[in-house]
Amino acid sequence: MSGVTVRFGGHQALTDVSLGVDEGQIVGLIGPNGAGKTTLFNAVCGVVTPSAGSVRIMGRDVSNLNTHRRARLGLGRTFQRLEVFSSLTVSDNVRVGVEIRQTWERRGTTARQFLATDGNLPVDAEVDLILERLGLGGLADVPVGSLPTGQARLVELGRALGARPSVLLLDEPASGLDDPETADFGRLLTDLAGAGLGILLVEHDVGLVMDVCEHICVLDFGSVIASGDPEVVRANEAVVAAYLGAGT
Repeated sequence: MSGVTVRFGGHQALTDVSLGVDEGQIVGLIGPNGAGKTTLFNAVCGVVTPSAGSVRIMGRDVSNLNTHRRARLGLGRTFQRLEVFSSLTVSDNVRVGVEIRQTWERRGTTARQFLATDGNLPVDAEVDLILERLGLGGLADVPVGSLPTGQARLVELGRALGARPSVLLLDEPASGLDDPETADFGRLLTDLAGAGLGILLVEHDVGLVMDVCEHICVLDFGSVIASGDPEVVRANEAVVAAYLGAGT
């Protein structure tokens, strides 16, 4: 995205925000509550319309496209507020993403392949592969509503992966995970990026962000106050004052 500004009436939620995510790159987006992170996600996905600026996916300007057309071009997302089909099983939640993508492909839209398969797996086999990658294979037949939040967030991620996005936006995906689960999740993100997936990560677990992101963008009151590698951001006085705190 380039120069994105978002206004809600008299309130300016984002001001001239520019941010890019390359293939195989994990970019962190951090900042205090209310800094504009979710608004930025909504602008990228087409949920809100920027007052100025542009959004591109794989080099294509999608600023005038609606949400589902951006998804067909390879944009995936999870949500800060958990969005799963609670009454469905773990496998059926992931199946939704796979079957939707296959519908797009029959209509001539091909999403990026990063699951290290031949790209022509039957639905059941692809669902099983995703569950295995996420460590959820033993829970395939369990209703998602009976799972703890941390595992349910992995199911939401699995559904997003079923669509084989080129760029994946993750909104606080480690919420509800304990320390070992968070460490495993960080390794999963690194593996996905290594397979070519671009990831934009909003996360309040600063340790996770610093560990997995090669580039971090910091928002405060809707503006970028710092951008760079983890060490540069950690040492930035404005970031320490606004978000990290002196003890970080």
